[in-house]
Amino acid sequence: MCLLALQQIYGFEEKNCFYCNSTITKKNGKKGVKQLYKCFACGKQFIGGNRLNPDQIWQEYVQGKQTYFQLSQKYNCSIKTIQRKIDLVQPLQKTSFPDVVNVLMDTTYFGRSFGVMVFKDSISGTILFKKYVKQKTNKLYIEGLEEIIRRGIKIQSIICDGRRGLLNLLPEIPIQMCNFHQVAIIRRYLTKKPKMQASKELWEHTLLLVRTDQASFEGGLSDWYSKWKDFLNEKKNR
Repeated sequence: MCLLALQQIYGFEEKNCFYCNSTITKKNGKKGVKQLYKCFACGKQFIGGNRLNPDQIWQEYVQGKQTYFQLSQKYNCSIKTIQRKIDLVQPLQKTSFPDVVNVLMDTTYFGRSFGVMVFKDSISGTILFKKYVKQKTNKLYIEGLEEIIRRGIKIQSIICDGRRGLLNLLPEIPIQMCNFHQVAIIRRYLTKKPKMQASKELWEHTLLLVRTDQASFEGGLSDWYSKWKDFLNEKKNR
């Protein structure tokens, strides 16, 4: 007997079974205000209504940048329900790491005793490793780098904040201080609004650090020194 005939004779619904996806289903009472259905293909009972798709919610949360609250409003459910659906997917997400990376590593603090130490590939933008810390130490940075190497990833260079002693800990890997921290150190001595003309020109040249190459920057710095050499010697000899 065809499915259409069964539906007409027994009053089957056009409702897909939650377990086997069969349409040979029929209303079977209620649970509170929710309609119950029985599947005559697998014999199981299920609750009607739209089912939340954890994969879809995960995509909207990660790629769509939706918050728990926004998703709960969209799907007309509680925030805890959204959290449970996302938690179902997270353990299944497999992160693929690049074979070769340039590591950017730094620590951001939220208060005085809580920070997040992050190791990121500058090429792909992939987060390679993160660790919650009370304070940053060279030992913790080394542990993070060792974990990245343990995963079979080749580190071809490292960019860090120039913490004392860190630049010399891994002599086999090229390592440099990030441009932001270099500029910050110079600003500490010149200030953002220096008064002397030599300082003004040096500060203007410093701001080119993130937008130029090494040869051009060193050439400009040499020209600045040649121009203000006598002035610097005069200040030094006072």
